[in-house]
Amino acid sequence: MTTTHNAESTMTFPGSARVEMVMGIPVSVDIRTALPARELAPLLDDAFAWLRWVDDTFSPAKEDSQIGRLNRSRTIRQIPELVEVLHRCDELSQATGGWFEARINGVIDPSGYVKGWALERLSRALSNAGAGDHRITAGGDIRVRGSAAPGEPWRVGIRDPRHDVVRKVVVANDLGIATSGGSTIVDPHTGEVQDALGSVTVIGPDLGVADAYATAIYAMGPLLARRFAAELAASGPYQTMIISRDGQEVSTPGLTGRSGAEARLAG
Repeated sequence: MTTTHNAESTMTFPGSARVEMVMGIPVSVDIRTALPARELAPLLDDAFAWLRWVDDTFSPAKEDSQIGRLNRSRTIRQIPELVEVLHRCDELSQATGGWFEARINGVIDPSGYVKGWALERLSRALSNAGAGDHRITAGGDIRVRGSAAPGEPWRVGIRDPRHDVVRKVVVANDLGIATSGGSTIVDPHTGEVQDALGSVTVIGPDLGVADAYATAIYAMGPLLARRFAAELAASGPYQTMIISRDGQEVSTPGLTGRSGAEARLAG
């Protein structure tokens, strides 16, 4: 499915937007920069070509993807992006004490990182091509840059994936937002499905990293999740919102500061 519309039909900013099914989910690329139509269409074509390439290369469900071939001990191509992703997954495993893990029981699955990584790379490519005002959305992952309208930052609603309600609205000109909890996440130490939390959202400058942190924090369960989120916020730019199974919500100060909400995690 492909849907394209000219953004100026519904917004005050010129531009163009398109939605296509990639990775089994609707992916939206919304460009608000005032560029000629002859430049916008190829940018959107290239954007979705990149995302399809990522899916064909990294999906563990596709037998002939590079990840699928690795898991079946078959020959793979020497692809720099594959080396980059697997190396970064190892670094994130170390950074989270093994709570983010792309290798479980001998099976490689970088899905908890690669979608955010792909959108982050796409966002940078759009900026380099002159389309610095954009929003990319794929499931629980969102990347915004620039302005939503002249002089206006993006206002992004963070949805609770279990109840499809907006929990917070963050305001930003340059931010990655990743939410985990809408699909199955396992405890990498036991292989058991983890469902003690409602959802976890992490915001920060790199969407791939935020995606991995959100996956890891969700896998930790309530007590470790809150402790790790507080430590993460104290040591760097990544901020977290945790929603418990009963709907209670707590956020680290940096996320609260972007949305004006009151509940906070102690540092």
